[in-house]
Amino acid sequence: MSRLSSAQQAAELLVGRRKALGLSQAEVAAQIGISQNRLSELESRPERLTLDRLLALAGVLGLELALGDQAPMQGDSEW
Repeated sequence: MSRLSSAQQAAELLVGRRKALGLSQAEVAAQIGISQNRLSELESRPERLTLDRLLALAGVLGLELALGDQAPMQGDSEW
């Protein structure tokens, strides 16, 4: 399981998974009903991903999203 703390990390995970599955941008885009150009834009600017689109991409790529409590911070420092 991957823990994400940024949109860029999500994009790297999604692109890596797509490539590992041997899928092109065009193939994935067609499955979620967008153009290849739009998927390319979302992969390069993941901050534009909506939750609906992220869930659709995850489903096509055989991934699931899970939310949970953050692990408590370590140490006694306020910072």
